[in-house]
Amino acid sequence: MNNQLKVLRAMRNWSQAELADRLDVSRQAVNAIETGKYDPSLPLAFKLARVFDMPIEEIFDDGYKGRPHD
Repeated sequence: MNNQLKVLRAMRNWSQAELADRLDVSRQAVNAIETGKYDPSLPLAFKLARVFDMPIEEIFDDGYKGRPHD
């Protein structure tokens, strides 16, 4: 899953450790999510959305290019 986490974090001048503190996770967890080695749990994805004040879909892209619903 692709994500905008690194870009969003850099726009706020936050280190991985600062973001990790805001999320109550380790810096290594933030790094793993940023590099695509780990997909966050749903509760963590919601927490990320709240921290960045954005919908989850604007932070994460699952690559699905299906047909829109009618």
